[in-house]
Amino acid sequence: MAGGGSFLVALLRRGAPAIATATSELPDEIADPAPMHALRRISRMSGPIDPTERDGLLLRATRYVVLIPLAYRLLAVPGQFGVYVLQHGTAGLLPVGVFTLLSVALNVIGLRWMFRSAPFRGRDAGKLLAVDLAFTVLSPLLVALTVPSPVYFDALAVTSVHLYGEIGLLTLALGLPSGVVFGLLSFPLRMLANWLNTGRFLAGAAFSTYSVLLAELFLATAALVLTGLGTRLALAYGTRNGRLAERAQQHRRLHDTVLQTLEAMALSAPGNAEERLVEIQRLARAQAMEIRHTIESAASERAEAGARPLGEKLAALAAEMARDGLRAQLVVAELDDDTLSEVRQIAIRDAVREAMRNTMKHSGTDRVVVRVEERDGGIAVITRDHGSGFSAADHPAGFGISESITARLAEVGGTSLVESGLAGGGTRVTLWVPF
Repeated sequence: MAGGGSFLVALLRRGAPAIATATSELPDEIADPAPMHALRRISRMSGPIDPTERDGLLLRATRYVVLIPLAYRLLAVPGQFGVYVLQHGTAGLLPVGVFTLLSVALNVIGLRWMFRSAPFRGRDAGKLLAVDLAFTVLSPLLVALTVPSPVYFDALAVTSVHLYGEIGLLTLALGLPSGVVFGLLSFPLRMLANWLNTGRFLAGAAFSTYSVLLAELFLATAALVLTGLGTRLALAYGTRNGRLAERAQQHRRLHDTVLQTLEAMALSAPGNAEERLVEIQRLARAQAMEIRHTIESAASERAEAGARPLGEKLAALAAEMARDGLRAQLVVAELDDDTLSEVRQIAIRDAVREAMRNTMKHSGTDRVVVRVEERDGGIAVITRDHGSGFSAADHPAGFGISESITARLAEVGGTSLVESGLAGGGTRVTLWVPF
């Protein structure tokens, strides 16, 4: 680990940008589903990080936490201005109204800039933050110089709402030290505004706002910590679940390729030893070619598959199975090529492949019918053979059915139903995925 340091310390010191390091040094214990004391899990989430690892997407996305103080000021400043108007009418209305309009304009600009689709640039964000900070510092002084003394404190209350939002903005964007420093500087700023309007510093009146400042500082810090630790926990769970999904996918791939080939090699077949050796060599060569193609051309294979609709995928599958001796009759209803997402098409294709291989191995027939139709707000694919079938009681579902068919469909929101011992014999596998 280069450098080092605590994630929580980095978060408090640097603000939301520190969340960009949340992907580094994630211990497996964070995402352990076993019950764990809350403080222990928080301690693990707050643990060491590598500050040199920075995720660009997280860096851009987590800065949007500053939308909270921007939205707060956009609503609270006009609300406080409305209270001022109800209390004092037109007295001091112009300077307070101008301040309110400028505050609203700054927050709208900030919100629009954060929501824009252009790449996030830290330098531009720094300029906007500097302009906002200058406005926050100067506005109470200008209001103090322009409003009558009888309405001064209520007018200052309108600017104070903007100042409270600035505390949250700085804490979230730059870290807790920036928020604390600005909070401390707001005390002499408030006293200077009092002196400009009343001729007295009125330290007690200036200090009275500190309870609200402390509350804003606490809330901003809590939002920062919860966002940071929540992001790190979510990343840990996502990493763990991704590993489990990848492992399941690898197991399915091994089952659907290598294991199937090894079982085919182990099956007894007529012919002398030399003929059997030639057949085994053919199967091994074909399997080696398939694995090599999967490893070296996975990306191009997905791109080619993405260019073909489901019907063509299943037709290619039928041709593939024909080379192994299974004749498939494909019946496809008229479907919109864009109806089904690519990931669901591939899940259907691979589940149908497993169903066909089960037919070859267990049914005692070399014929199968594959029918594709729209049903119940989705696409149904039914494979049906008229072989010997099986008894669910005598032959419970194995890995092929539970993982290569059922689990694969469940991952894309679909369902599967395997029926055997039907009238007329054979087995029917019904696969369904939603649009």
